[in-house]
Amino acid sequence: MNITKENVDALNAVIKIDIVADDYQAKVTEKLTDYRKKANIPGFRKGQVPMGMIKKQYGKSIMIDEVNTLLQASLNKFLQEEKLDILGNPIPRINEDFNWNADTFTFEFEIGLAPEFKVDLSEKNKIKQYNIVATEELINEEVKNIQTRYGKVSPIEEATKDANVTGTFVNEEKEINKKGTFLVTDLEGKKNQNKIIGAKVGDVIELESKKLFENDHKLQHILGVSHDEIHDLDIKLTFTVETITETEPAELDQELFDKLFADGSVTTATQLKDKIKEDAEKQFQQQADQFLLTAVQEYLIENTKFDLPADFLKKWLKTAGEKELTAEEAAAEFEKSEKGLRYQLIEGKLMKDNDIKLDYKELVEYAKVFIRQQMAQFGNMNPEEKELDEIAGRILQNQEEAQKLQGQLISQKLITFFKENINFNTVEVSYEEFIKEAYKQ
Repeated sequence: MNITKENVDALNAVIKIDIVADDYQAKVTEKLTDYRKKANIPGFRKGQVPMGMIKKQYGKSIMIDEVNTLLQASLNKFLQEEKLDILGNPIPRINEDFNWNADTFTFEFEIGLAPEFKVDLSEKNKIKQYNIVATEELINEEVKNIQTRYGKVSPIEEATKDANVTGTFVNEEKEINKKGTFLVTDLEGKKNQNKIIGAKVGDVIELESKKLFENDHKLQHILGVSHDEIHDLDIKLTFTVETITETEPAELDQELFDKLFADGSVTTATQLKDKIKEDAEKQFQQQADQFLLTAVQEYLIENTKFDLPADFLKKWLKTAGEKELTAEEAAAEFEKSEKGLRYQLIEGKLMKDNDIKLDYKELVEYAKVFIRQQMAQFGNMNPEEKELDEIAGRILQNQEEAQKLQGQLISQKLITFFKENINFNTVEVSYEEFIKEAYKQ
């Protein structure tokens, strides 16, 4: 057997494989001998069928199978040994004059090669990084929410300004039929509030989605629509009142603090506010980090220049899926996936050049952190290590879950790397300011 690679250009090459009879004949003979032992042909005792008859009946198909098996194994071995960084999969060249009766079989495969490039992280202040702080207003609002959540709830006959109203929002055109609960004071403006004040159970009230609540996120949550939909949503809604209650806020006393923090770590309203600030800013940090990662990805894609073997990739995409694509469909698919491929190559280079690795032990520990958080939500604050190990093992046996956790951990490692190696334009903002900036409201 002879295998060679011929470079077409920096991004394309052809692998040529020549296979002769000596490469596969021993395997073919072995298979034919096995067939002869098992063959059950009328007129011959089992195992006594002439080899010539076996060869005539099965010889060519066995030979073709063995050549194809040898071809695939040899190609894979060559790619590994030569350490060729290819994109997509090799594409076999069609030879119209191919002859299975020839002494030598020649196969050719087109391959697309990954480009060589450098990633520059030296630019300063090109990417905005948000430091989200919990404002006094937000903290006070959360204190108020806690007092309401743990307060004494009483039903009332008609809605007041301080009432909590539950009912169903309906818009047939948008197929909205969603139960929601809100405070009358959540509504934007006196006009909207006055539509609810004085309402009784069973009343049907006409509302308009535009500027219904003080912020779109409240309406998005209540109606169950996406962020993109809510931004320009301007529809009429009917709201059927189902329950009306008023809440007497809970006192900020030790009884409430112990309900919130059973470990006794909070004994004053000031300490409660400190805890709220700490927890809120941890959550904000996760959102800010995700936004930062996206911003870095977009910056690197835009500013890391290299060519791709585009024609090869379009050709490969035609037959890569379950259904063969037309040339136009493959070109559209390439255009749709090009950014993702570029970042995949950039990420791979950064990880390789900077020795950013992920081993199974790290993945297990990361999974256990995730499991602890889930169990804590159900009141299990101190699970045993053995239990965590068993659950993590089961989760990681699921390929989809394992890939999801692996992707999250890699993102976490990359965020840490970027923070250490890129000079960002850091801006301190409130959560509301971050949301407006991040989603360009």
